[in-house]
Amino acid sequence: MNRVLDDPDLDVTENHVLVLRNAGPVGAPGMPEWGNLPIPKKLLKQGVRDMVRLCDGRMSGTHYGTCILHISPEAAVGGPLALLQTGDLVKLDVLAGTLDMLVDDAEIARRKAAWVPKAYQYERSFAALYQRHVSQAHEGCDFDFLSGTAIVPDPVIF
Repeated sequence: MNRVLDDPDLDVTENHVLVLRNAGPVGAPGMPEWGNLPIPKKLLKQGVRDMVRLCDGRMSGTHYGTCILHISPEAAVGGPLALLQTGDLVKLDVLAGTLDMLVDDAEIARRKAAWVPKAYQYERSFAALYQRHVSQAHEGCDFDFLSGTAIVPDPVIF
């Protein structure tokens, strides 16, 4: 990511939308704090200090700017970011709380039919168990085999 964003020849303006995908619970795995997409260096040199950035992962609360995170379902399981392509128009309406790909339904259906998930990164280990059984961000990133069991109480803070 940094190599691409630091490239002085990167074809990007302040009107583009930056997208980082496969950073969610399954794709990373574990939903690490990868969502802090920096502004490309060439734009920083031009004085650009914010632009729309999209990610299916998360980031620290200390980051800044127009970042839409926890996009779910994530790209790794065929969510909307998996179907988004360079050059597609994206409409963000903060007041309405909407984010839309301005791609016609037939093209989205074609892309969805052609989409193939990547092979899981791990064959065994906790990471393999996690990738195969974790739910999506909007479902709480919990294990499917724990669904319907007792809620875990918050820890006691002294």
